[in-house]
Amino acid sequence: MQSNRSVVVYGAYGHTGRFVVSELRRRGWTPVLSGRDAGKLDTLATDHSGLAVRPASIDEPASLDRALKGAAAVINCAGPFASTAGPVIEAALRARIPYLDVAAEVEANIDTFALYADRAREAGVVVVHAMAFYGGLGDLLATAAMGDWTSADDISIAYGLDSWHPTAGTLVAGQVSRQRRDGRRVVFANGKIAYTTNTAPVVEWEFPAPVGRQQAVSEFTMADTVTISRHIQVPEIRSYMTLAAVKDLTDPGHKAPTASDASGRSSQTFMVEVIARRGGEERRAIASGRDIYAFTAPLVVEALARVVGGKVHTPGVLTAGEAFDARDFLASLGPELLSFQVR
Repeated sequence: MQSNRSVVVYGAYGHTGRFVVSELRRRGWTPVLSGRDAGKLDTLATDHSGLAVRPASIDEPASLDRALKGAAAVINCAGPFASTAGPVIEAALRARIPYLDVAAEVEANIDTFALYADRAREAGVVVVHAMAFYGGLGDLLATAAMGDWTSADDISIAYGLDSWHPTAGTLVAGQVSRQRRDGRRVVFANGKIAYTTNTAPVVEWEFPAPVGRQQAVSEFTMADTVTISRHIQVPEIRSYMTLAAVKDLTDPGHKAPTASDASGRSSQTFMVEVIARRGGEERRAIASGRDIYAFTAPLVVEALARVVGGKVHTPGVLTAGEAFDARDFLASLGPELLSFQVR
């Protein structure tokens, strides 16, 4: 077992951060509670007695250095990542420790690869970006579906959410992204990210049972498009999101996730289907589970365990599909957490 089990969770008091703290403790790690709001950290600490509390501001590098001192790694759960990723990565580079985050912002993902790929590699530091439901899961599924293929003609990702009750962090991140896009939408075509002002079409997608046929918004580009295109040669990536989930997300009277059990997970369910096509042949991977935010915690903590455990030998900024054996990783999560199959 790794001797140093101390892991800084930046943004520990956020919705996803709380799940990450609990998952780390369940798996025998020692979380260090960090973030910008000292009061919220102290409140969280009352539920997790014995854990260190280290407030830190992205505007004060010295405070981040103090927060990361002596830790084996840092997991950044504090959005919007357009603001937090850079400063926390810088601190991880100074500390020479792995950095992981759960960023789902398309532009923030692009920025991290552009700004830190070379620097992290030169520093010998592993940075696993977007290790979350959006960004990580889709990339792992696409990599698993590809198998021995190194390229595809196109990849489709269909998100079958029965509903999407967004957290406050999701709403803030969405606002930041909309400001950067200036009213445009993100699409991926001809091998690159592009922007359009056209209205996204609504189509029908036939998910496997029990989800079945659903209306879905096409060109609903998420972080998976960025992560997949980093290491798979594919000119077209098409994304689809169930219309019901899009309506929830854009409803002015949106509801936050509500816990349905003692773990804090909501009853919301998901199915993600990824189809890779090449020369008339199709390969696909399908996964289903519950609560996209709660699911992120075991995903990023499993990634942490593999990185800190020395199973990732290439430094630099990596995606889930690049860093890990995709099929083994998904299978390791267990059927009680994720139903997963490759066809």
